[in-house]
Amino acid sequence: MSSTADSKGCNATPKTEWPELVGCTIKEATERIKAERPHLNVVPVPVGSVVTQEVDPNRVRLWVDIVAQVPKIG
Repeated sequence: MSSTADSKGCNATPKTEWPELVGCTIKEATERIKAERPHLNVVPVPVGSVVTQEVDPNRVRLWVDIVAQVPKIG
């Protein structure tokens, strides 16, 4: 057996990016991020939005650009 820690080991660096979630729904992406890092605040943001430049180590922005349903009055 190897003495190096695997990705789940106690010395593993916590994940900071989730490229495998590109194309997932907001709900699915949020659930998967929260399953791995429950303390993070997951925030959906429309692509092109103006956001603050501050770094928040407890925030993950989900950049979204799809209209999921027909916009209508009512």
